[in-house]
Amino acid sequence: MGAVSRPVSRPEDGVGDDEILRRIRGGDRGAVDELYERFRRPAFALARRILADDGLAEDVLQEVFLGVWRDPSAYDRARGSFASWLLAVVHHKAVDAVRREESQRRRQARAEDQAVLDVPGATRHVEDDAWARVVADQVRSALGELPPPQREALALAYYGGYTQREVAALTGAPLGTVKTRMLAGMRRLKAELGGLSGSAGGGALDGAAPLDGTTR
Repeated sequence: MGAVSRPVSRPEDGVGDDEILRRIRGGDRGAVDELYERFRRPAFALARRILADDGLAEDVLQEVFLGVWRDPSAYDRARGSFASWLLAVVHHKAVDAVRREESQRRRQARAEDQAVLDVPGATRHVEDDAWARVVADQVRSALGELPPPQREALALAYYGGYTQREVAALTGAPLGTVKTRMLAGMRRLKAELGGLSGSAGGGALDGAAPLDGTTR
């Protein structure tokens, strides 16, 4: 099926059309080829004008003529000439193709928009995980610089999730001593981790050891 270069004339409506349709009803495949040659150019020109795409216009013509071959009785003489009916079918199929293409474009656009929205979220999760690992490493390093009693008390609270009363019971130190050690250790950690203040690391340290001894 080729593109249209210029309008061409065709036989008057009805001249030979009935005979071709009769042959198609009888299973004559060659009659379809004749019908195609008879109406190809005006049908293609109409489809191409609606779709503005040669490939899609060709697809529409194939669909239309295949439909005539499969069901030639779809044409009703009461509806007018065969040529008018055929071009009306081409118009209908071309409009349907436009709607399908538009629907597909909208779905693709929505999918692309969603992908754009999802990527930053995924990136943030990756960045958050990486930042959490950095913070954990720095906290661990800073804890290693504390005096052993302070390091022990804060490690139990930070990593073990124990309250100050539980830390006192575990270490055998008086509760007041544990509070003093943890407060001093927290101040030193905050000084060393000043750049992480308010971050995941700082927030975790701030809430790791409640001074009132309650559970976390």
